Amino acid sequence: MSALVLVVGEGLLAEYTCRQLSNQFHIVHKPDFKEGLSEEIDLVLVLDDAWYPSIHQKAEKIMQPTGIPWIRGFVSFGEGVIGPLVQGSSPGCSNCADIRKIMAGRERIEMFDVRQQKKERKDSSRDAWASNNGLFQMSLLVADAAQKVLQGDQSNLKEGILLINLITQKISRHTFLPDPLCPVCGHLPDDSPIDARISLKQSPKISMYNYRCRSMDDLIKVLAKDYLDLSTGFMNSKMKDLVPPFADVVVNLPLLVGDEGVAGRTHSYSLSESTAILEGLERYCGLAAHGKRTVVHDSFRNLEGTALNPIKVGIHAKEQYAQPGFPFHPFSPDRSINWVWGYSFLEERPILVPELLAYYSLGCGEGFVYETSNGCALGGSLEEAIFHGIMEVVERDSFLMTWYAQLNLPRLDPYSAKDQELQLMIERVRAVAGYDLHFYNSTMENGIPSIMAIAKNRKQKGLNLICAAGAHLDPLKAVKSAIHEVAAMMMTLDEKFEENQEELLSMLKDPSLVRKMDDHGLLYGMPQAEDRLQFLLDENRPLRTFDEEFKWKTNHTDLTDDLQDILTVFRNLDLDVIVVDQTTSETIRNGLHCVKVLIPGMLPMTFGHHLTRVTGLERVLRVPKELGYTSQPLKFEELNPHPHPFP
Repeated sequence: MSALVLVVGEGLLAEYTCRQLSNQFHIVHKPDFKEGLSEEIDLVLVLDDAWYPSIHQKAEKIMQPTGIPWIRGFVSFGEGVIGPLVQGSSPGCSNCADIRKIMAGRERIEMFDVRQQKKERKDSSRDAWASNNGLFQMSLLVADAAQKVLQGDQSNLKEGILLINLITQKISRHTFLPDPLCPVCGHLPDDSPIDARISLKQSPKISMYNYRCRSMDDLIKVLAKDYLDLSTGFMNSKMKDLVPPFADVVVNLPLLVGDEGVAGRTHSYSLSESTAILEGLERYCGLAAHGKRTVVHDSFRNLEGTALNPIKVGIHAKEQYAQPGFPFHPFSPDRSINWVWGYSFLEERPILVPELLAYYSLGCGEGFVYETSNGCALGGSLEEAIFHGIMEVVERDSFLMTWYAQLNLPRLDPYSAKDQELQLMIERVRAVAGYDLHFYNSTMENGIPSIMAIAKNRKQKGLNLICAAGAHLDPLKAVKSAIHEVAAMMMTLDEKFEENQEELLSMLKDPSLVRKMDDHGLLYGMPQAEDRLQFLLDENRPLRTFDEEFKWKTNHTDLTDDLQDILTVFRNLDLDVIVVDQTTSETIRNGLHCVKVLIPGMLPMTFGHHLTRVTGLERVLRVPKELGYTSQPLKFEELNPHPHPFP
């Protein structure tokens, strides 16, 4: 017996499609869903000559309980859209497709408004660009898609749509990711202490000295395919930056508030593209809770036995909160705020963490501190993500500790590492960009190898000094990471630097004018600011070898063993490592985990001198003495008063 196909809709697209399918299947054509659905229906096609989101919304509501597969087809602003194939409550509905397509577009806010307007009213007019020929071509594609579904063939419309330019007749297929926040098919679990509990599992390394458990060769197969698409992509464009000394690729992460450029920096453009996509996924996971539903809203006073005291992670000073227009409010233990569940490795139990510390875009409004992406990391396993999240916290902390306490760090001889790639990187930076590189051992009391790098310009034009940092159990990886960071600013900001000389001179005199991330790096591009880094640039100290300076030894083949070693060190220092799992459905589909690591007591990176966070962090006062840099513990008033140079 031939399959029964219900075609819902009015206009030429519906008529043409009925004709295409009538020779093979039993066709029932109705203008709308008013008469309900028959249980015998095998496939539903919702077809219109214009875009009617309200009809698709109604179709989702009616079709979801039945489990009957359905496909939509319509025309919007001269573009034919076919798909997706939707069945039951499986993720990846028509609403998800609309959201991804709108978000990937340039006028996303306007298009969301248009969509809402169209939901509220329906007219019978055909899209102005919908020609008879174009609609006929669409009907052939709809019929072909229907035949594949009814014959049991694999459909290319599962989490995908076809787009047809009705003027040129160009056809293209685009995949999209289901939206975990979708009100139609999203199934976010409630955040809970049970799910927050972490039991570390084995995570074999690719090799003993490669601190990843998934190879990039493996990930490259899925990254661009699943996450990068001009029309419907989670990320929607890429650009090779040919100016810096190394291969930089910038990928765009579209957000409602604007476009967020994320960069990958390696020695090849293909690898940098994949790295940028991974950076975009990490950025997205850290912006807001997309993997679980926040359910705890209460005061610290009521939750004190199970919650992190926010004072321990550093807050702004009373004087900062008192400034006119300061964007944050002092922390109040009696004010109710949102909390999410994390896991304390020191106390070995789930712990509540303020949501605004776990997701860094939530700071303003009801927030009490400025929080960045500090400690956010993506990995091929949960253990890998935690490892690299800790490395980032350590990197930022060592940099800020060096800056605030003006530590006279040991100078490093990079050639003592006897690594050919490192030597070539240094020589390339010198030859291509005209910078000399200086490296310092900024390892703190935790013993994790940390590097501070300063690039000094040999030319008359461009930024005078560029600073960066790196941290890793392998000091070679730390120094190479720092080189990539400083190299990314070389020559790329020259024009902006030259155009803003007057503004930068004002910042030099008045640190309160340093308000944005770029301001920090540009300020220390000024030759007049060089004396602020003389405590490092002083060349009277002898160069030290890598073997003399770095004592951390490891021969583990499993990354979890390295992670356990690190956790033991922090436990012995009485420093907690708190992990909030930020993983979402978009990342876990490819085995990628994302976390936010908080280590209360360590210095958090901030941008904008007015947003410095050191109150409550007495460790910055005592560690310099513990490491032998000072004879006495410091006082807060003795800390470096200038804006930090982290770019």
